[in-house]
This record gives sequence, C-alpha cells and structure tokens, in this order.
Amino acid sequence: MAMRGVLLGLAALALAACDSGEVPPPGQEPLRPGNPDAGEQQVVLRADGLAAGPEAFYFAAGRMEVETALSSVLGAPSGTTENAECGAGPMQFTDYPGGLTANFQGGTLVGWNWRMPQDGDPVPAGEIAAAGDVQLATPRAEVEAIGGFVAIPDSTLGEEFALGDRVGGFFDADAVSMLYAGTQCFFR
Repeated sequence: MAMRGVLLGLAALALAACDSGEVPPPGQEPLRPGNPDAGEQQVVLRADGLAAGPEAFYFAAGRMEVETALSSVLGAPSGTTENAECGAGPMQFTDYPGGLTANFQGGTLVGWNWRMPQDGDPVPAGEIAAAGDVQLATPRAEVEAIGGFVAIPDSTLGEEFALGDRVGGFFDADAVSMLYAGTQCFFR
C-alpha cells in the first residue's frame, strides 16, 4: 500500500510539472487590472496567443475559431489583407476595431499586433488589453523599469523594445504605441 501512495504522489507531481502556468484554462483568464467586470467582453493578448471572452487560443489555433471569437467580442473585422512577401512566408491579416490585427499563416494564428487606434478606426464592442502591466499608452519610464525590458537601438522601424523574449513593442512620444507577439511581417 505504501508503494501505491508513493506512485500516486509521483504521478500527481508529474502532472503538476506539465502545467506551464502561463495560460489558465478558458474561463479563468485574468481580466484587465481595474476592470474586473469586463469578462466576456474582453480580448486579452498574451505572449503565446490570446483570449477572446471565455475562449483561449495559443498560436497555431485555427483561423476560423479565432476570428469567430474575436468578432464576438470586438465586432466584425474592419478588413483583411494578405502579403505574399513576408520574411516568414505568405501571411494573412485580419484587422479588428480597436487597432488589433490577428496574423495568420497556413490557416492558423501565428501572431498579433495591437496599435493605438487612428482617426476613422471603428470603435470595438469590447475591450482589448495585454496580459501584464504594459498597455498601449503606458509611459516609457514605466516600461523601461520592468524586468526583461530591452531597448532595440538599431531597429529600422522606430523606437522598438522587447519585454522578455516573446513580446515586443514601439514607443511614440514617450509612450507605448504598439505591442506585438508571435510572427510578424515587419520589413527591417
């Protein structure tokens, strides 16, 4: 009996070790700080994918499922484009109200970028937030004080930075103007 208890304990530890702890199961996604009531009407952008309402998607999730979930929270896409000349190969992009673009390749989600809304952009039905403390318009000084911040001094795209090894962004006028993760079609 004692051996059975040891084996059960080891099995439980092995299962716990398999959980990366980075992405909670759907329905348990963290909400934007300061807005605990957003719930079903929020898109949370993560280093390894995104959550739209109660559904979470890693990069490699199917395009149709991701687009359906994003549309249910933000509203209908404001446009779609394709670029066959991206460094990673041909990519497709679906733009949503609020400055969010979902990047697809071969029918799967491969990245996202979120920029400050511009004049004429549709207003999203729900909210968009990045996981963590850095959001659009976060002041440069706050971002630079975060562990894992690295300036990318030789970027040909503008004042670019990285937060760890999976999220990047740009500053404009000393505040965050864009955040991105996953595969992008930036020409450097």
